[in-house]
Amino acid sequence: MQINEEQLKKFILDGGLVPKKDLDEATKQALEKKQKLGNVLLSEGKISETDLRRMEAFVIGIPFVSLVSQKIDFAVLSLIPEPIARNYNIVAYKKDNDALEVAMLDADDLPVIDFIKKRSGLRILPRLTDTSSIKSVLVQYRQSLKTEFQDIIQKENNSLNVSSLKEGEKASERSESELKQMAEDLPVVKIVDSLIFHAILQNASDIHIEPGEKELTVRYRIDGILHDAMVLDKTAGLGITARIKVLSNLKLDEKRLPQDGRFKTEQNGEKISFRVSTLPTFFGEKTVIRLLKENAHGFSLESLGFHGEALELIHDSLKLKTGMVLATGPTGSGKTTTLYTMLDILNRPEVNISTVEDPIEYQMPRVNQTQVKPEIGLTFANGLRSLLRQDPDIVMVGEIRDGETAGLAVNASLTGHLVLSTIHTNSAAGAIPRLIDMGVEPFLMTATIKTVIAQRLVRKLTPNKEKYFLSDAELKNLQKIVDLDRVLVFLKAEKIIGEGDTWDKIPFYKAVKSTEFEDGYSSRVGIHEVLKVTPTIKEMIIKNSSQDEIEEQAKKEGMLTMLEDGVFQAVLGMTTIEEVFRVVSE
Repeated sequence: MQINEEQLKKFILDGGLVPKKDLDEATKQALEKKQKLGNVLLSEGKISETDLRRMEAFVIGIPFVSLVSQKIDFAVLSLIPEPIARNYNIVAYKKDNDALEVAMLDADDLPVIDFIKKRSGLRILPRLTDTSSIKSVLVQYRQSLKTEFQDIIQKENNSLNVSSLKEGEKASERSESELKQMAEDLPVVKIVDSLIFHAILQNASDIHIEPGEKELTVRYRIDGILHDAMVLDKTAGLGITARIKVLSNLKLDEKRLPQDGRFKTEQNGEKISFRVSTLPTFFGEKTVIRLLKENAHGFSLESLGFHGEALELIHDSLKLKTGMVLATGPTGSGKTTTLYTMLDILNRPEVNISTVEDPIEYQMPRVNQTQVKPEIGLTFANGLRSLLRQDPDIVMVGEIRDGETAGLAVNASLTGHLVLSTIHTNSAAGAIPRLIDMGVEPFLMTATIKTVIAQRLVRKLTPNKEKYFLSDAELKNLQKIVDLDRVLVFLKAEKIIGEGDTWDKIPFYKAVKSTEFEDGYSSRVGIHEVLKVTPTIKEMIIKNSSQDEIEEQAKKEGMLTMLEDGVFQAVLGMTTIEEVFRVVSE
């Protein structure tokens, strides 16, 4: 079903869709770049996608279909798995006896048609469609799965044999064998499998299973925000927790103490690790599952949101042979991802990289990764102590939690190692008093710490966003919180705006809700502040200067604060000002 370019050109001209001059120019470009004429016309904005697809359909002699706002039966839709539909832009929308009508963007994609034919055992009738149709159908996968998921949960929840708790019998009195039997009960297995499958599908980072007085709430953290996924009967909690404990090798009959475990699964060829934490609460055990995609890689510092001078500072600090580079921020702010990205840059054949982590979030080739196991005495401190006998060049310590680990990390960086680690503080300057509080001497700190990165994650806007300009009153209010003059200097330095531009000419963006993205955001990007420990700042650390004084000096030396970086990213159209203020509260 190859598209004849000359015929396509004739149809476009006859239809009066593109002037002859523009069409000739596009034909010339297509030949030079060895691209399809249609793709050149689209990228130049000379023709709408719907018009182009209609013309292509005419040339090939197959119908064009628009599926926007068309409801498709899930039984037909699921004949093509969602990953295939998403990757190859092909959806099934109508089944008639032994024939299946599929809508696609590229009619030349014969291997995928052949695959669907073999998979479904039906005769395939290809139809051309446009991107908006494909997008609207892809949303239906999620909605249909949600409905199917809720049906499973409701049905299985009703059939759970947990109501057999006799009057007055407490859940805590259940024996280990009874709990094990409950965990292997088919309804419980189906519920837990559905919860996990749906969390992966929605790109959730955590699953919270929280017992209340009368019900069990399941919530997913998606792009940093918790969303209610399901409310179940209180009685379902015992079986679900037992099932998760069985999967992650935890003690079934231990309900008085917190426990930590892990398990793995594979979905659509993607390996996913789950970190499980149980905690006794007033109404029963709360379970939190963290989802970690093992083969998530290919990050670069630029894609994480670093830019300009901050990016150069990090690259400079990674060229050092000794010293410490710290990433700071609260839990879930992307510190570990930043460290792994830096390790990826440093991972060369001539260096030995060793890590002590809890947990090992991503597996990296040629990096010796050690998992902390406190229950057998393998703590961060002990692991780091042993690791230094392994002749490493670069050491990564997952987290500096106590004085012993901090002292060992400082000593490692003093004795010829580059040490990367994370620490929990609110800002880059806040790492200094935090380490002093852990017992690290200021003079040792000045000799070792080279760069401190503080970060938060903000939700990214989808391409379907709305441009607007701030009024004078809004600019005045914003100026009270953020030094807009400084941000303007950075924007001009990185040539994001023109030399003569002022704030009244600089656009910001609003989130636009859509059927695919309920709140107008999708995935996240980092906002950062990168503090270089310069000679002036070293003097201030020795003099025991406050966190605010160190931050003020770093700003004088060119540091962009996290809030200022947030406004910078908002000008780039990556996020909104509201989202920045939601994440960075000062």
